Amino acid sequence: MWGIWHWLERQGELRPHKAALVEGASEVHYGALAQWVACLSGGLAELGVGRGDRVAILAPNRMEYVEVLFACARLGALAVPLNWRLAAAELAYQVGDSEPAVLFADPELAALAESLRGHREAGGVRAWVLFGGGPGPSEGLPYDELLAANPAGPVGAPEDPFLVLYTSGTTGRPKGAVLTQASQFWNSVNIGTAVGLTFRDVTLNPLPLFHAGGIGLYTLPTLHVGGTAVLARKFEPEEITRLLLAHRVTAMFGVPSMYLMLLECQAFRQADLRGVRFACGGAPCPLRVIEAFRDLGRLFQQGYGLTETAPTCLIVPAEDAFRKAGSAGKPALHVEAKVVDEDGRDLPPGAVGEVWVRGPNLFSGYWRRPEATEEVFSGEWFKTGDLARRDEEGFFYIVDRKKDLIISGGENVYPAEVEEVLYRHPAVAEAAVVGVPHPTWGEVPHAVVVLKPGAELTADDLFRFCEPYLARYKIPRSLTVVDALPRNASGKVLKRALRERISLGA
Repeated sequence: MWGIWHWLERQGELRPHKAALVEGASEVHYGALAQWVACLSGGLAELGVGRGDRVAILAPNRMEYVEVLFACARLGALAVPLNWRLAAAELAYQVGDSEPAVLFADPELAALAESLRGHREAGGVRAWVLFGGGPGPSEGLPYDELLAANPAGPVGAPEDPFLVLYTSGTTGRPKGAVLTQASQFWNSVNIGTAVGLTFRDVTLNPLPLFHAGGIGLYTLPTLHVGGTAVLARKFEPEEITRLLLAHRVTAMFGVPSMYLMLLECQAFRQADLRGVRFACGGAPCPLRVIEAFRDLGRLFQQGYGLTETAPTCLIVPAEDAFRKAGSAGKPALHVEAKVVDEDGRDLPPGAVGEVWVRGPNLFSGYWRRPEATEEVFSGEWFKTGDLARRDEEGFFYIVDRKKDLIISGGENVYPAEVEEVLYRHPAVAEAAVVGVPHPTWGEVPHAVVVLKPGAELTADDLFRFCEPYLARYKIPRSLTVVDALPRNASGKVLKRALRERISLGA
């Protein structure tokens, strides 16, 4: 069995003149892409990159990003996608932790790369390369020079570690989840069968490629089956709508915050996009979003996954997309999942417990963190840290993160359940619920909301609105109105940041 670099070699033979990647006004066909990746791997080999070495990438979505990923796979090296939204000091930690031999940077981020280079933790990078052909940080290498090298012989194999993806870091320092080439193959099979990807598909990726969803939903799976992957450099609702129409996109994956913004975009609502298969994950999706897509006559499949699952784990079949609105779905083809109690015993349908999963798509562990790896595994089962219940038909419903559970007067309050009700208030654009200390009940729910333009809302108004839908102990008694909710790159609300802000009275 070959490594994933072989996907491009075979598609280059089967469909040499078909567009593989599209970004902006540029596109590259499979034949050329396979050749460029072979030459890039040779250029990296001349820089001393070999099996097991790391190569970091600091760039927004662009075609060269994907070329580097496949060149690493060909060499058996590990790609380390870096979150360009972080500060230089935060990035320096990840660079110091992963110790890449080479770091690629986008021209737009040259200043950040230069600042990063000045940090002691990033001192081990041997070569700095700038995309676009210009000089890299401190007169580093131009990307085009690497493409002029002779192709390197492929050595990458399925068992080789391929990616070090740093987790979102919602608590503490981020950890690098190591994903093998095999995990990418199995993810491609899992999501491809779930949404029906074929060589006829044109997919749009609005997620950053430093995120597991940006790579696995659906960029690499599209190239696996021989389709065309359109890369959005950044997320803007009007531009996403234009790309969907201009390229006749057939499938797109996004996170709830993206779909909330798209539904506020008049051009998106009015466009004829009935031929697009939309899918969503990364965080619980408000029912109002799913219902809006249903009313627009557009397919909308909800799913669930994590960086550690590469990321496909659960997905709602297309035929059940609206019948099971609110569900995260059933396990993908090559995934097993169960709901267990604190002792790891299976729970019956309807009971809330932690989601455990296993399958060939799982990550192999956290980079240089054996203790952290041991904590999240029970034999072959990965303990996700997410709470869910399973219905009689086998559909999973994610309740919340285990760490975000609010215990008020001995009663469990799941923030996602409360947030779902808040989203139905006509004044609320976005909502999050966190626990705050209380002298009698231990902690109680507190609402943090973003209001729609011109809207007003008080804590009393919100309490009265929630009374018909929630038990009184679940209803937020206090309210903070903010301009925007803090989110990580995958669209998840940073609850820790909200709790800190509330404790400081900000």
